[in-house]
Amino acid sequence: MEILSDTHPKITALQYRLLRQASSERKLAILGEMNQTVKTLALSGLRSRFPMDSPLKLHRRLADLLLGPELAHRVYGPLVD
Repeated sequence: MEILSDTHPKITALQYRLLRQASSERKLAILGEMNQTVKTLALSGLRSRFPMDSPLKLHRRLADLLLGPELAHRVYGPLVD
């Protein structure tokens, strides 16, 4: 596996070893934390691109990113400008 990281290879190996040893519950918790981080970063990016949008509109834009515009429109209605 190619490693594209600024992390030292010994630390990367340690991270993989700890992940392999983690319980399924811990792995799911890590995955949930990673998903939340991605959503937080995406919302931050939307806030910087659309600073005048309300929180509701920003979350609707986030739905476009996460679900795709078509499904987000079906679930949440149109994105009103």
